[in-house]
Amino acid sequence: MGKAERRQQILGVARDVFARRGYHAAKVDDIVAAAGVARGTFYLYFQDKRAIFGEIVDRTIARLGIAIVRVDPHDKVRSVADQIRENIRRIVRVLLDDRATTKILLTDALGVDPAFDQKLLSFYDEMSKMLERSLSNGQSLSVVREGDVLLFSWLTMGAIKEVMFQIVQRGASYDEDLLVEGVFTFFRQGFMRID
Repeated sequence: MGKAERRQQILGVARDVFARRGYHAAKVDDIVAAAGVARGTFYLYFQDKRAIFGEIVDRTIARLGIAIVRVDPHDKVRSVADQIRENIRRIVRVLLDDRATTKILLTDALGVDPAFDQKLLSFYDEMSKMLERSLSNGQSLSVVREGDVLLFSWLTMGAIKEVMFQIVQRGASYDEDLLVEGVFTFFRQGFMRID
């Protein structure tokens, strides 16, 4: 196995160990035993447990950031509603495609250490600001109701986080189309003004 594959293997195993045991209970020894590698091999690729945990979370955060596409109200092919549905679908897909990391992100990531907490809060701030801009733009186009866009952005993130938390914590199977349509309908009946 090449170095890149070995590193990926250790990352995948660590993700599963963190999802099963939680960050604080998981030990490097658990990771190396599950990966079938020597402790020294682990340290060739990662400085410590915190470093591998950080990389796992960073990758998901990056995938979420890439998944969200700016809504174009002038798109001749897709309606605003269709574009919003597609963004919801992209977010849901990122989170459901890797349930182990989603569980880690929603249950264990906060409280690892102050620097890591700041990284997560910065991510949430960035997502909130992006949503605020989008919602504010939507208000100017009359597709979002008047109101506090900061609160709307927090409500949006909170709703998606809670739904995903319930699904991954329970190991529930939920049809992606129903989930996307349900989240979209919830937002449409709340702050959106679109059909």
